[in-house]
Amino acid sequence: MIILDGSIVAVALPTIQQDLGFTQAGLAWVVNSYLLTFAGLLLLSGRLGDLLGGKQVFIVGLVVFTAASLACGLASAPWALVTFRFIQGAGGALASAVALGMIITLFQDSGERAKALAAYAFVAAAGSSLGLILGGVLTQSLGWEWVFLVNVPIGVVAVVLTLRVVPGLRGIGVREGADISGAVLVTGGLMLLVYTIIKADDHSWGDGRTLGLPAVSLVLLDAFVLRQARAAKPLLPLHIFRSRIISGANVIMLLLVAGLFGYQFCTALYLQNVLGYDALKTGLAFLPAPVTIAVVSLGLSARLNQRFGARPVLVGGLLLVAAALALLARVPGDGQYAVDIVPAFVLLGLGFGAAMPALMGQAMSVSSPSDAGIASGLVNTTQQVGASIGTAVLATLAASRTASLLADGGSRVDALTGGFRLAYALSAVFVAVGVLVALFVLRTSRSKEPDGAGRTGAQPVARPWAYSGEKAPGAAVQPSDSPGSFTQR
Repeated sequence: MIILDGSIVAVALPTIQQDLGFTQAGLAWVVNSYLLTFAGLLLLSGRLGDLLGGKQVFIVGLVVFTAASLACGLASAPWALVTFRFIQGAGGALASAVALGMIITLFQDSGERAKALAAYAFVAAAGSSLGLILGGVLTQSLGWEWVFLVNVPIGVVAVVLTLRVVPGLRGIGVREGADISGAVLVTGGLMLLVYTIIKADDHSWGDGRTLGLPAVSLVLLDAFVLRQARAAKPLLPLHIFRSRIISGANVIMLLLVAGLFGYQFCTALYLQNVLGYDALKTGLAFLPAPVTIAVVSLGLSARLNQRFGARPVLVGGLLLVAAALALLARVPGDGQYAVDIVPAFVLLGLGFGAAMPALMGQAMSVSSPSDAGIASGLVNTTQQVGASIGTAVLATLAASRTASLLADGGSRVDALTGGFRLAYALSAVFVAVGVLVALFVLRTSRSKEPDGAGRTGAQPVARPWAYSGEKAPGAAVQPSDSPGSFTQR
C-alpha cells in the first residue's frame, strides 16, 4: 500500500490540478511533500521501532497513513491536500521503516526468513508496478479522490490483522536511545538532501541554490555523525557500519534502486511519447517484469539462497539486471514492444527477483535484534535516496541529451529516444558498479557469509539468546508474546 502510493498518485496529477486549481509549481508539492517526510523520517522511525517495539510503531504508522489518506481523498483545496500528504508521508515512514526489522525478529529459521524476505521483495516490486495501472483505472472510473481513498479499507484490514496475528515484541526502551538533538539533525539533513535532489532539475547545477542546499544538508548530516560518535546513547549506533556486509549491501541497494527508478521513469515516457501508448496501456505494458519477479522471488529465490549462498545469487541477479538495462539502451525510435521491450523486462524480472531477497538479507544481517529496526530504517532510507537520485539525475541527463539532438536537427522521436538510451546506459553502469561492490566489498570467508536470510555461516549459528526465557541483548522479549519458542542454535 505504501509503495504503491508513490506511483499511483502520479497518474492522477493532471486531474487533481484541474479539479482543485493547483498551479504547475504547486502541483509538484503533491508528490514532494510526501517524499520529504517519508525519506526524512525513515531512519528515526527505524530506531523508534527498536526503542518502542516494532509492532507498536508499525500500527501507529498504519493508523496515521490511513487517516491521512482519508483526509487527502476528502480535501477540497490545494493547501489541504499538500498538508495531509506531509502527514501521510510521516505515517508511511513509521510503518515501512520497521517492516524489515519485524521480519528479521520474527522469523528466526533461515529457510522461513528467506521466504519472508522473498515475499517482501515481490510485494515491493508489485506495488510499484500496480500503482501505474490502478492510478489510471481509479482516476478514469471513480475520480482522483480514490487514489487516496483506496488505502482506507486496506489500512483498516492491515491494522486488524497486525493486532491479531503479529506477536508483540517490546523494545529496549526510550532511555536507551532518546537522542533528541540527533533526531533533529538527521531528519533535517535527510529532508534537505531529498529536497535538493527532487528540485535539482528546476535549476542549473551551477546555480547557487543547487550548490548551497546540499552543502547545508551535508553539514547537518556530518554534525549528526559527530553527535552519534560522542553520545552515550546514540540514535544511530555507528557500530552497525563496522560490518562490511551491511555497509556494502546499502551501497549496492542505492545503486540498484537508482538504476531501476531511472529505468521505470524513462520507460514510461518512451512508451507514451515514442510508441504512443496511453496511461493505462503503459501501466499494463510493465506487467511482464512484476510477473517474472513473482515467479522467481516467491518460487526460486529462497532455494537458490539456501543452495548457493546470498553473494553468488546476488552477483548473478545484478548481472542479469545490468544486461536488461543494456538491452534497453539499444531501443530504436520505431521500436516494437514484443521485440524490444518484453525480453528486457523478463530478463530484469529474473535478475531482480533473485537479487533483491539476497540483498535484503545481507542488509539486515545484524548481530543483535536490538539493531533490527535501525537496520530496517537504514535500508529504507538508502532506497528512497537512491530513487530520488536515479529519477533526478537520469531524467536531467536524458532531457539534456534530447535537447542536444534537437539542436542538431534531429527529429523529435529520435531525440527522445537518444535521451532515453543514455539514461538506460547509465542505469546499467550503476548496477554494474553494484556488481563490483558485491564482488570485492562483500567478499568474506565462507564461515562468515550471510545467507539469504541474513544469517552468517555455512553451519547453524549460535545465538546468545533463546525464546525459552532468555532475553536478547538489550531487549525485553516476552515468551508469552511469541508464536513459538526459540532454541539455542
